[in-house]
Amino acid sequence: MFVLTLTQRVADAARPDPAVDREVCRQLSGLPARAPFQPTGPGLVRGLTQHADAAVDATMIALRENRYAVGIGVGDVFLTRVDQEDGRVAVTAEGPGMAFGHHAAQHVRRTDRVSVRVSAADPVAAEQAEAVLTLVGQVVAERSEAEWRVVDLMVPGARGQQRTVAQQLGITPQAVSKAVVRSLWNEEWRARPAAATLLRLCESAESFQG
Repeated sequence: MFVLTLTQRVADAARPDPAVDREVCRQLSGLPARAPFQPTGPGLVRGLTQHADAAVDATMIALRENRYAVGIGVGDVFLTRVDQEDGRVAVTAEGPGMAFGHHAAQHVRRTDRVSVRVSAADPVAAEQAEAVLTLVGQVVAERSEAEWRVVDLMVPGARGQQRTVAQQLGITPQAVSKAVVRSLWNEEWRARPAAATLLRLCESAESFQG
């Protein structure tokens, strides 16, 4: 299981913006999750997923415009359904994955650059996954608004789409091509599977040690 905690990045003495948390939860709502991404406190969003690819996708969404620092804990999580007297249903989560998730959230570095921390039973595997996620995340965080207008319309793996995107935006295919190259969009999507593979290695290491 992958436990993600997103901590909103705010200037000194500034307060987290609840609207930013709501928006990122909306953007994350389409990802497969065992526990949906939702605010757990001011400037804090947490979610659980069994899928490494979804953990990578969530990380990149959070790192867009460098909005959040991301902590990822990798390990088993045991969910328990609790029926409350008022008819609502609560879910409690326990296990090593939650402990690693808490550690990652507490120790994510607060720097001007992107901040990602991965915690798992195998610290070497976690460090490798963290390094790749940070590199790919830096690409995402530094992308300009003009580049996002182009790549938001792109579909990974689809062929011949640059002309269509150009028509949608009213610009030339050459301008689209230049934006894709400058934004390192192709490089990002080629690197995402590598990040997911490294996260799965963190998970496999815990199973092996268990």
